[in-house]
Amino acid sequence: MQRTRTANRFAPTALALAALALIASCATPQSQPSSSTANKLAPEPSGAPSAGEEFGSLRNARVAFERPTGALTYFAGPLDPAQLDELAKLAPNVRVVAGLSREQALERAGEAHGIEARFATPEFLSRAPNLVWVQAMSAGVDRYMGVAALVENERIVLTNQRGAHGPAIADHCFAMLLTLTRDLRFFADRQREQKWAREGSGKQPFALEGRTMFVVGLGGIGAEVAERAHGFGMRVIATRRSGSDNPAFVERVGKPDEMLAMLPEADVVTLCVPLTSETEKLFDARAFAALKPGAILINIARGKVVDTQALLEALESGRLGGACLDVTDPEPLPDEHPLWSAENVVITPHVAADAELTFERTWSLFRENVRRFGAGEPLLNVVDKRAGY
Repeated sequence: MQRTRTANRFAPTALALAALALIASCATPQSQPSSSTANKLAPEPSGAPSAGEEFGSLRNARVAFERPTGALTYFAGPLDPAQLDELAKLAPNVRVVAGLSREQALERAGEAHGIEARFATPEFLSRAPNLVWVQAMSAGVDRYMGVAALVENERIVLTNQRGAHGPAIADHCFAMLLTLTRDLRFFADRQREQKWAREGSGKQPFALEGRTMFVVGLGGIGAEVAERAHGFGMRVIATRRSGSDNPAFVERVGKPDEMLAMLPEADVVTLCVPLTSETEKLFDARAFAALKPGAILINIARGKVVDTQALLEALESGRLGGACLDVTDPEPLPDEHPLWSAENVVITPHVAADAELTFERTWSLFRENVRRFGAGEPLLNVVDKRAGY
């Protein structure tokens, strides 16, 4: 999960409390655990996803601790007493220890059966012989892929928050995009000056109706972006690794190696891929050269998915009509970096996921995984550590 402005990142609400309801589904994990609970249903928490999004996915589902007979210990981040009480009722055999510092957690590593990923350092893992579950509180897990003791240990199940952030991030994409297409920064400046300047900045605003949105990475976040683009009357095309059925709001879905061939069709490109060795600098000089002149790039994936030098050159040459960046490389973007002053660039500091709904959905997924952990059931959102997502 991205940075928040509160120490307690979960806000238990009536919406989150509805998340325990299990919705009938025929989903079956691709990788069957030996437990008889392998076909347990994934929940559909409140704030349920729209078509095409994976929220509480059973893909790669695995049991972390099968048929636990004794108490299990989980090291969590900050939680308030009400949340701890709720978890205790859901999973009475799981002792949740909240709010430890990294140093405190390290001293007690031998107790842990499960941990929040913030504690998953090589030193901690070397002292945690009982560890079987690591829960990342973000959708992206690239920061953990360099921890060999985690990635190479098949006993440890890594789960993430895939699907929890999609609605807020997709909203943020269009907030940034409309800032460019409607010339809103100019009018915001005039409002501060108390000037009624209908003539605008000289840049012609344009409507999204009839334009083509290309979503690179039609996963949980990408599907949310695509559905909103369709709602704006845009034609939507996308790439995706899996061969799942196309959502009704996406006209065509290609494989990742078709990206360059599809780019000339796009008026707006939104990057929604995880950061892996395959996607680092995916959007390079060749990709910018393939764009139609004046296209707009939105990056809400990871900064390193884009070659920053190639981005600057495309902006300077006019090949790229604008960029909307919630992530950058480097990040944070240093003072005096040329992107700060580049025309037609909207920058936000990696905050696209920030929303009450995101916290509710994150809490729903987390507590359901705690329940499953205690019950010896397959965990949701299991990461393929070899693929990196």
